[in-house]
Amino acid sequence: MKRHLATALLSASTLILPATPWAADPAAGAAGWVKEYPQADGSKPRSCTTCHGRDLTQPGQHANTGKVIEPLAPSVNPQRLTDAAKIEKWLRRNCRWTIGRECTADEKADFIAYIKTQ
Repeated sequence: MKRHLATALLSASTLILPATPWAADPAAGAAGWVKEYPQADGSKPRSCTTCHGRDLTQPGQHANTGKVIEPLAPSVNPQRLTDAAKIEKWLRRNCRWTIGRECTADEKADFIAYIKTQ
């Protein structure tokens, strides 16, 4: 995601580059993964663990539908994190549902960095 922004800036012949290189932070992703977010409708606070659990090598279960979610850990499910369109789709949907807004590029990068360590 951040690379897309960098690509867009570079392809637009913009010479503005960040002073420091972008680096995703798996620790920040892990912290965001377990953080609970209050819900505007008064329902129970949600976190990523609500549906995916804390152990990403295990299946999760959607809190509303009960649908089983295959493990997110690439070490168990090599198909994870291989399709950029799917990653963007699910991060957009899940961030809105869990956090109540779309995640920032930094948050997305941190979540992906964390998931990659699993």
